[in-house]
Amino acid sequence: MKFLKWTAIIVGGLFGVLVVIGMLIPDEYAERAREERRQREAGQNQAASAAAAGTATAAAAASPSGSNTSPSLTAAQRNALRSANAYLKLSGFSRRGLIDQLSSDFGDKFSVADATAAVDSLNIDWNTQAARSAAAYLKLSGFSCRGLIEQLSSDHGDKYTVEQATYGATQAGIC
Repeated sequence: MKFLKWTAIIVGGLFGVLVVIGMLIPDEYAERAREERRQREAGQNQAASAAAAGTATAAAAASPSGSNTSPSLTAAQRNALRSANAYLKLSGFSRRGLIDQLSSDFGDKFSVADATAAVDSLNIDWNTQAARSAAAYLKLSGFSCRGLIEQLSSDHGDKYTVEQATYGATQAGIC
């Protein structure tokens, strides 16, 4: 009887811990859905303003930041484009890093072709992205100029070109 009591206490305690952990960890899918809904609503509001104003510049502002919403993209590529824009709002990415994230089995699982088409449709300054990534690394840890460039350009790191990584490290003030 004593064994059952302790077993029930341990199982109940583990269940309680799991419930608390579940409440503390944000629901990534719900957050992503809320962000995408906000983006759509903002885009619809901007598009309505553009239609009312009737100007080409207002219509351009209605398209998602940094993207080319070309009708030549397939539905999967447009979805990959939406994911790419969401990732770019969170953090700096290299072209290769973003394609890898979108096509990874641990990421969004788009095909490499769809991820590449989506990323290549973006109008992104990859040097600026490298500077964002460099600044984020320096907030977390100390790096030498060479160490940060290697981290940013490594195949196991951010996968920027050496030139982009050098620009980012320089802009971040470490070189």
